[in-house]
Amino acid sequence: MTNVYSFDGILVFGLLFICTCAYLKKVPRLNSWLLSEKKGVWGVFYKAAVIGTRLHIAVAISCVVMGFYVVFLK
Repeated sequence: MTNVYSFDGILVFGLLFICTCAYLKKVPRLNSWLLSEKKGVWGVFYKAAVIGTRLHIAVAISCVVMGFYVVFLK
């Protein structure tokens, strides 16, 4: 179990947040509601979705590596 206060917990949270926002960008109703703002607090969701879609290979590899680390090494 990872906690948010450790460095690997923050990385897991960040990767899951990016993956979730990129997935929500594909849902039309949620895309217009959640990801329409590009500035401010709601802009964080939009920016995470953009990172997830543009760097999908790097994010996917990072998720696999972090999953391997959490399951087998920690």
